Amino acid sequence: MSAVPDASVDSRTAPAAPGAGPRNRWLALGVIATGTLMIILDGSIVTVAMPAIQSDLNFTPTGLSWVVNAYLIAFGSLLLLAGRLGDLIGRKRMFLAGTVVFTAASLLAGVAATPAVLLAARFLQGVGSAMAAAVGLGILVTLFADPRERARAIGVFSFTGAAGASIGQVLGGVLTDALDWHWIFFINLPLGAAVLALAVPALPADRGLGLRAGADVWGALLITAGLMLSIYGVVNIEAYGAGSLRAGGLVAVGIGLVAAFVVRQARARTPLMPLRILRSRAVAGANITQVLTLAAMFAFQVLAALYMQQVLGYGALETGLAMLPAAVLIGAVSLGASARLATRFGERTVLLAGLVLLAGALGYLARVPVQGQYVADLLPVMLLISGGGLVLPALAGLGMSAASEEDAGLASGLFNTTQQIGMALGVAVLSTLAASRANSLMESGSSRTTALTEGYRLAFGAGAGLIAVAFVVALVVLRPTQAETARSAS
Repeated sequence: MSAVPDASVDSRTAPAAPGAGPRNRWLALGVIATGTLMIILDGSIVTVAMPAIQSDLNFTPTGLSWVVNAYLIAFGSLLLLAGRLGDLIGRKRMFLAGTVVFTAASLLAGVAATPAVLLAARFLQGVGSAMAAAVGLGILVTLFADPRERARAIGVFSFTGAAGASIGQVLGGVLTDALDWHWIFFINLPLGAAVLALAVPALPADRGLGLRAGADVWGALLITAGLMLSIYGVVNIEAYGAGSLRAGGLVAVGIGLVAAFVVRQARARTPLMPLRILRSRAVAGANITQVLTLAAMFAFQVLAALYMQQVLGYGALETGLAMLPAAVLIGAVSLGASARLATRFGERTVLLAGLVLLAGALGYLARVPVQGQYVADLLPVMLLISGGGLVLPALAGLGMSAASEEDAGLASGLFNTTQQIGMALGVAVLSTLAASRANSLMESGSSRTTALTEGYRLAFGAGAGLIAVAFVVALVVLRPTQAETARSAS
C-alpha cells in the first residue's frame, strides 16, 4: 500500500481529540455504534413490513418499491458530500444534525397516512442517515490512534452493522404482527433520543476546517446529481430490465457527472474532495473490493430470503430466524476474532481469508435444490458466511488507513458510498439475473418452484464469481509496497 503525500498525515499517528480519554473514547464508540445500529435497523426492518404497508396505504406494486428506493437514493447519493461537509463544519455537528433529521423523519413516517407522506419521510430518513453515517468512521479513526485499539473499535462498529441487520429482520416481523407497521418507525424515537443525549457530552468537539477550505458548489452539485442518477438507474434495473435504455441511460449520465466531478476536483482551488485520498492503494483497493463484496453479500441476504419464502414456503418471521445464525456469526467474528487476527497477521491477510469463506458459502448455495432442507442446504451457508466478520472490519480498516485528520470525514463518506453502491448494484443486477432465468424456464414449461430455484442458483453462482474477482483485486491492489514490507520487518 502506497503512502499518501506529505500533505496527508496518516491518521494512525494523529493525536486523539482533546479531552478524549480512554473512558470517553469507548463511550463515544458506543454512541456511534448505537447510531449505526439505528440506521442499519431501519434499512432491514422495513422489508418485512412491506406487505402490511401496501395493504394499509393502498400502494401499487411499483409504488411500494419506492418505500425502499426513496431512502436508498437519498442515503447513497449524499454520503460523500456529507462526509466532506463534516470535515469542513465539524464532524460532531454533522452527526448530531443527521440524528435529529433521521429521528424527526421517523416520527413523520410513523404517522404517515398517505403514500406521498411516507415516501417523503423515507427520503428525509435517507438524508439524516447520510449525515450521521458519513462521519461515524471518521470520528472513530481520529479517536483511536493505536492500531490495536482501532482494530477493536472497528470490530465493534462492524458487529453493530451485523446486529442491526439481524435484529431488523426479526423485530420487523414481531412489531408488524403484534402491533402494526407504524411501530417499525416509532422504534427509532427512543433510540434517536438516547443517541442525542449521550452524543453531546461523549463525542469530541471539533471546529472543522471551515467552508472556505472546500467551498466547491459546482463540485457538490455534480457529485450529488451524479450519484443520485446512478443509484436511481441501478435500482430501476430490476423494473426495466438489465438491457433497458432508460435505466442504462440514467446510469451512464450519472457516471458522466461523477467523471466531470473528478476532473473538476483536479483543477479546483478549494476542491470538495481532494484527490490525494485516492492515491493510496489501500483506500482505492478497499473501496473497489467493497463494491464487489457487498454486491454479493447483500444480494445473498435478499435472494436467500426470497428462496426461503417463495420456494420453501417460510413465513416472514421464520425467514428472519433462519437468517439469524449468519448475522450472529458475522457479528461474533467481527467483535471477537477480527481485531486479534488483524493485529497478528495484517488486515490484508484477514480480508483474503474471509473472502475465501464467502466464496465457499455462495458456491455451496448455488446448488440449492427445490426441496431444500435447512440443516443440509442452508445451515452450512450460514456458518461459512461468518467470513463476513473477517472481511467487513478489514475493509473498514484498510479503507480508512490513509485518512488524515482533515480528511477523515471524506474517507468515511467515500467508504460508506461505495458500500451503498455495491449493495444497490448487487441486488439490482443479481435479482434481474435470477428473474430473467426463472421467466425463461417458466416459458419453456418448467414449474414455478423449479424455475425460481434455477434462477436463484444462477444468481448465487454469479455472487460467488463477484467474490472471486474481489479476491483477485485484494490480492493484487492491496499488496504491500517494498517500503511498507521493510518497515513492518524492522
